[in-house]
This record gives sequence, C-alpha cells and structure tokens, in this order.
Amino acid sequence: MSWVCPNCERELLKENQTHYCARVSIDSLFKGKPNELVLVFDKLLAEVADWKDVIVSTTPNCIVFVHRKTFLVIRPMQKVLDLKFYSLTAQNGHPIINSTLYAGKYASNIRIKTTDELTPQLFKFIYQSYLLL
Repeated sequence: MSWVCPNCERELLKENQTHYCARVSIDSLFKGKPNELVLVFDKLLAEVADWKDVIVSTTPNCIVFVHRKTFLVIRPMQKVLDLKFYSLTAQNGHPIINSTLYAGKYASNIRIKTTDELTPQLFKFIYQSYLLL
C-alpha cells in the first residue's frame, strides 16, 4: 500500500516518508533534451511501470522506480539517459560504465541514447534489481 504526499503529490511507500517534497513533472526533466531520449524513456517506462507494485516518482534531477526500495534511477542528461540499477555482484563490460559497492550491494550505471540500446540484457539487469529490492 502506498501513500501520496498531500503537498507534492509524490507516491511513496509509507505515510510521512522522508522525501524531496516538490512537484516535479517528468516533462520538465526532458525539456531541451533530444526527442529520442523521450522515446527511450517512454519505452523503459512502458515496460517497467507494469511490473507488480512499482511506484514511479520524480525528483528535480531524476525519475525513481521503487518496488520495496529504489531499484532503478533514470537521470536525463544532455544527450543520454543515465540508468542506475543494483545487483549483488559487480557488473563489468559493455554497456556498464561503472559498478560501485554501496550498502552491501553494487550500484551500476549504463548510459543510453537510442531505442536500439534497449536490449534484453539491459532489461535483465533492471529486472534483477527489481527482484533484489
């Protein structure tokens, strides 16, 4: 069961959960960004938002996907989307740009800019993060 903050209308896991309390639209995060990034994000959103008990919310810099905890963070940058997901082991090799141990799990980043980069392997990384958190 989730709770919606009456001030910012952000959906959260529990009542009065600490969060960045400001209204931020997804559209505002993509202002001035290439249309291809919007398309890539829309395809990611269409897939991941349908998974059971996923909450999607925004902060001033990113879109956060929460299951029991945050399992995916998408940060629209000037020309790419930076995707951060989590795993029990370090992830190496293309398309991973870094994998850092954080609180007993590894936070890994991938940067994508086209729909061609939405591979089954990418969705596997995200889904494993969803199962983990």
